[in-house]
Amino acid sequence: MTNVYNFNAGPSSIPAPVLEKAKNEMFNFEQSGMAVMEMSHRSPLYEKIHFGAMDQLRKIYHIPDEFEVLFLQGGASLQFSMIPLNFLGKNQKASYVLTGSWSEKALKEASALGEVETLSSSKDNQYKYIPETDLSQLSENVAYVHLTSNNTIFGTQWPTFPKKKNVPVIVDMSSDVLSRNLPWEDLDMIYAGGQKNAGMAGVTLVVIRKSLLETANDELPPSLSYKQHAKSDSLYNTPPTAAVYITGLVANWIDECGGVEEMNRRARAKAEMIYNVIDESNDFYTGHAEFSARSTMNITFRLADEQLEKAFLSEAKEAGFVGLNGHRSVGGCRVSSYNAVPLKHVEVLRDFMIDFMKKNR
Repeated sequence: MTNVYNFNAGPSSIPAPVLEKAKNEMFNFEQSGMAVMEMSHRSPLYEKIHFGAMDQLRKIYHIPDEFEVLFLQGGASLQFSMIPLNFLGKNQKASYVLTGSWSEKALKEASALGEVETLSSSKDNQYKYIPETDLSQLSENVAYVHLTSNNTIFGTQWPTFPKKKNVPVIVDMSSDVLSRNLPWEDLDMIYAGGQKNAGMAGVTLVVIRKSLLETANDELPPSLSYKQHAKSDSLYNTPPTAAVYITGLVANWIDECGGVEEMNRRARAKAEMIYNVIDESNDFYTGHAEFSARSTMNITFRLADEQLEKAFLSEAKEAGFVGLNGHRSVGGCRVSSYNAVPLKHVEVLRDFMIDFMKKNR
């Protein structure tokens, strides 16, 4: 695997030290004779993994005590429905900021369960920017505001979140969780699939303010109730044990590297390398996102024509690069540089992009 440069948008790279540690201990955890995915989720051995991962996430993300940390299943997409089921009451509406395909999907699922509105949107310009969003203009019957912090398909990211007023703010952070510190005072809930920055597919992280949790619908089936999952310490049903284990290892790795602060520094350095090539290419490469909205996680760009793009992706594949194709819905090229992508791999890609440009001008 040393000759593969993995830039997949998700599932994506897992830190090499995490994979090595998992290889050495996952299949005979603490000499128990059992693999992590074989042991009872009610056993002390698994509880050590489960609560250890929660505690480490609290530490590296500086999560205040007034928040619960949950490990759920169904992917971040299940939250599109769970959120309105839990928090959108009668005679209320949910307010959504549209910045890409995933926020559109979240809005669509919520609209099947209650009244929704679009607070702001950048769809008018192909989601190239983050729209101005003023949370002070919300009507009294708004149950919550929903944002998507990073947009994998279009390569945009909220540089900062809007200041919260009197309405709960919920953020889908599936593609930039654990990549930068958060203003917890302006957030009431974040959620993220684990398969990009927090481990492997199968576990969904939810961090939710306890005061918001208290307002959740009490009449839901337990499996769809945030209250029930919090009450059961995310052990209401069998959790995705292997995925939780990997998340714990990833959190430990982040801590050993210098924390989320260091992840943010690395993310900025890696993204700057590729953006510099784009900006200095005299339109050989053309970025999609406006400068102020550029993502540090997903860098999207096009080449001059379709044939040149195909040649770029073909030669990149031959050179060992994986996952540089843009999303099937928009085409183009995409560099997904999540926490686990090594700086060296980005340097190799930068050099490849420069060489390809020189050969094809």
